[in-house]
Amino acid sequence: MQLYKGFVYILASKRNGTLYIGVTNNLARRVAEHKASIDEGFTSRYNVKTLVYYEAFRDFYSAICREKQLKEWNRAWKIALIEQENPQWRDLSEEIGVTPEYIQGVIDEYQSGLFH
Repeated sequence: MQLYKGFVYILASKRNGTLYIGVTNNLARRVAEHKASIDEGFTSRYNVKTLVYYEAFRDFYSAICREKQLKEWNRAWKIALIEQENPQWRDLSEEIGVTPEYIQGVIDEYQSGLFH
């Protein structure tokens, strides 16, 4: 059984750049989708692909509640939250298993039609 069932994450275009807050049940996969520009949405349009912050939750409902809370915060609070845990604004993707090979695997799955 999976220990965590929900994740809230923040992506950035660059340090102090455009921010995106999302929620998912599979953090590595969702970050890989953003990095591969699978969806032609906000993160693709504004090149928001650097994972700078995330939180894990034992249930998805708690993750959704936290996402809504963070989305209501002002920008300064969001930046302070990121810098408290990640002062250098490092890309945290590889620490959760998002490697170039993993991203390519996600791309290949989408191109094969498994996720259309």
